[in-house]
Amino acid sequence: MTDPGYSALRPEHPIARSLTELAEHFGLEATGQFAQDSVTGITLSSKNVLAGDLYVGLPGRNAHGASYAAEAAAQGAVAILTDAEGAGISAGSGLPSIVTESPRALLAEVSAWIYRTRENPPTMLGVTGTNGKTSVTYLLNAILRQLGVVAGFSTTAERGIGALRIPSTLTTPEASEVHSLLAKMREAHVGAVIIEVSAQALTRHRVDGIVFDVVGFTNLTHDHLDDYGDMQTYFEAKRELFTPERAHRGVAIVDSQWGRKIADEAGIPMTTVATHPGIPADWQVTLDEESAEHTAFTVSAPDGATLSTSVPILGRYMAENAALAIVMLVEAGYDLADIDRVLTRDGGITAYIPGRAERVSGDRGPRVYIDYGHSPDAFTTTLESLRRTASGRVIMVFGADGDRDTSKREEMASIAATLSDVLVITDYNPRFEDPAAIRRVLVDSARRTRPDLELYEVPNPWDAFRQALSVAREGDVILHAGPGHENYHEVAGKKIPYSARDDARSALTEHGWL
Repeated sequence: MTDPGYSALRPEHPIARSLTELAEHFGLEATGQFAQDSVTGITLSSKNVLAGDLYVGLPGRNAHGASYAAEAAAQGAVAILTDAEGAGISAGSGLPSIVTESPRALLAEVSAWIYRTRENPPTMLGVTGTNGKTSVTYLLNAILRQLGVVAGFSTTAERGIGALRIPSTLTTPEASEVHSLLAKMREAHVGAVIIEVSAQALTRHRVDGIVFDVVGFTNLTHDHLDDYGDMQTYFEAKRELFTPERAHRGVAIVDSQWGRKIADEAGIPMTTVATHPGIPADWQVTLDEESAEHTAFTVSAPDGATLSTSVPILGRYMAENAALAIVMLVEAGYDLADIDRVLTRDGGITAYIPGRAERVSGDRGPRVYIDYGHSPDAFTTTLESLRRTASGRVIMVFGADGDRDTSKREEMASIAATLSDVLVITDYNPRFEDPAAIRRVLVDSARRTRPDLELYEVPNPWDAFRQALSVAREGDVILHAGPGHENYHEVAGKKIPYSARDDARSALTEHGWL
């Protein structure tokens, strides 16, 4: 069941708390008259204020959030949490104020206090890394469901509580939304919660107020350098999750230098997983079979116990993700034999991961996959898996998103040219950048890498996929990388409705292949 409403993130039966006690608890300056036991929620958006909310006014790029205090008051806000500047701006709104030097830094702790999310929390699992976070989260959720555990999760694609699904807008929601979601999950009596934790979530305080039972690390590859400048700084942002203030235990895939570095430098007990022979680790993963329909693998525990299973998604990297999920559950206290029993019973991990190497084609014509990957490593791992399982050519459709890390674009195009037989370069969320300039960087890099490559430049993604399909034959594979689960194409501040999944299916139907 999908619920498009913002209110679905909120607990249905919040317990009111005292704003006076809140100010006293955090040692904050308060002005105005507070109603007794009046605060039941917290939000950053004046448009999403519900009666009883504490509205948080943050300084912004274009305006101070306190400028919308009157709108928040009209919606039912009972007070504003802001800085000294914001208190002055909001003085005429009629809202009493609670003032702190940095409301963003305090947002999570206040949210946790209002929603009481530190009281008897469920098992908390967190996943970080450049690629694979969403997949590991869905795999954890699937295995828990197979074990009979009601779980809640938050990913780049969506948030879920049992059968309920809510589209996501950020990889990790703002702290106020995280804690309201946790409160709603508590009402649903979840036994475990899985949260996809981005580097930005850590540096921007979105998961403050949470102590995870187990956290997992997938990998660290070239991405987000527009935010962090270099790989070491990016790594340090991720490493923060592996500290006693954030988590009790950690699990890391140590195939790469960054995984080994996390394991070595973590401030918490760590368990290691290796997926390549010769790399020392506590757990070893062996790839048993890789096909278009599934990926089979075996995990070997430190005590010699083994578990052999499969995931219904193409790619060696999916075996790595699934192995990480299994080890995280063991570290969280679930028995490996119980996991083995339910996976054997069900014929493997029964997971659906939206927009991650998601096959959208039928039994006839080319195999077509939609994938959210938009980094060099994501291109490499997916294309290599497709090449190993394809009987024909590999055709790739991709673009580079605007107003994001520009330093990875040439490498992405070079990898695409190296591992594909046909390239169709198109626009992918150019935002406020010149889309033609983005495409030119990609085309030039691909041409330098393989001057003789069959390459098409088609700006419109609708037309781009149809160009790929027009040259495809039976046995070929088409990968549309970038959009994944997204349902829009963003140009100059406008989100134009577009689903690569739906568009691909429509085009396949037009060609009589679906």
